[in-house]
Amino acid sequence: MTHKLLTGNAAAAWAARLAGAEYVPAFPITPQTEIIETLSRWIDAGEMDCKMTMLESEHSMVSAAGAAAATGVRVFTATSSQGLLYAIEMLYTVAGWRAPFVMVNVSRGIASPITLEPDHNDILAARDCGILQIHCSTCQEALDLGLIAYKLAEHERVRLPVIVNQDGFYLSFTREPVELPDHEKCREFVGVFDAENVCFKAGEPQSHGIAVFGGAPYSYFRYETHLAVMEAVSVFDEITEQFANIFGRKYEAIENYRADDAEFVFVMMGCYATKAKDAVDRLREAGWKIGLVRPMLFRPFPAACFRKSLAGKKAVAVIDQNISMGKGGVLFAELTSELYGRSDAPPIVASFIGGLGGRDISQEEFFEIAERLKKGVDENCAPPPRLLYTQKELREVRQLQAIAHAELQSGGQML
Repeated sequence: MTHKLLTGNAAAAWAARLAGAEYVPAFPITPQTEIIETLSRWIDAGEMDCKMTMLESEHSMVSAAGAAAATGVRVFTATSSQGLLYAIEMLYTVAGWRAPFVMVNVSRGIASPITLEPDHNDILAARDCGILQIHCSTCQEALDLGLIAYKLAEHERVRLPVIVNQDGFYLSFTREPVELPDHEKCREFVGVFDAENVCFKAGEPQSHGIAVFGGAPYSYFRYETHLAVMEAVSVFDEITEQFANIFGRKYEAIENYRADDAEFVFVMMGCYATKAKDAVDRLREAGWKIGLVRPMLFRPFPAACFRKSLAGKKAVAVIDQNISMGKGGVLFAELTSELYGRSDAPPIVASFIGGLGGRDISQEEFFEIAERLKKGVDENCAPPPRLLYTQKELREVRQLQAIAHAELQSGGQML
């Protein structure tokens, strides 16, 4: 067992290598490209026994990944942002094939306007396709959860693709000390991909096809996929317990950070949650009984875990790094639908949206959120949804608007 200073991208590549990925269909896109470059170097140097194929698009890449997994090959691939959206037709398709493979998505804001920094609108656009989602907050998690994802995807009670998500730039290009587990122990943990009755051999030709169904059988098969996704909650718990026994690091569907005795709770996912941990520590020093609840699993949605963690709390702030146009924060909507009508649910659940396009969330804003929660409890009224934004930022935007307006008035053109 060794330690290395790795980026989130490099940690994801190590997960594929240690899991014994045999095939990598790829297409480069910022900020994911480092993953593919790292794997390519290892393959060219003979350090990784794997075949890599460069495809002409993310759509073709996911098609190839699903086709290879359907023939019993252990597959890894990666994408980001617009690339994930370009492949979204095939995400539904490969989930319907029940083709188990692992894909890393390095989250980046969706155009337009264009940004190179992260938020979660890309990955959450894929929430309904039947592919499982695991969200990382550190480089160590990018490696460990990648290994766990293979065992989860290939499990006989699941048999579905898994996306391991990490935040672009903030995590993908950040170097942290990462413990590289022993190669043999990793192979022992992940095991051999048992494709069951699926194989591809020249001497034993088989034909695989997808039938065209009417409503009744179609409904049955789609619901079967839903049940497999739901089954992944208990399977994830079993696998992470095995992982802890071998490697000493325990992961759960949701992380509770100083939340057991808390009266107030932040809820958020991704690497920005590490900033919330720091805010929790500082607020605790100031006398606040506050904590953080961070989901690692988003699909399947760990509803029972959330209900248990938030039962009896006075107030909850859900901080979404996304926005569903016309509705608001996705995590807020999903969580409140699970808490609705429960006698032990927090009476105050407030929605905050921040971090869009990589916009920072400052410690002062976490402190302000806590104050708004307390005010909501005192007044017995949830604060209205709010975009985390400062007066200074608003002035800067209005200055840009004024410049753009002046340019247009003088005969210039602005896209």
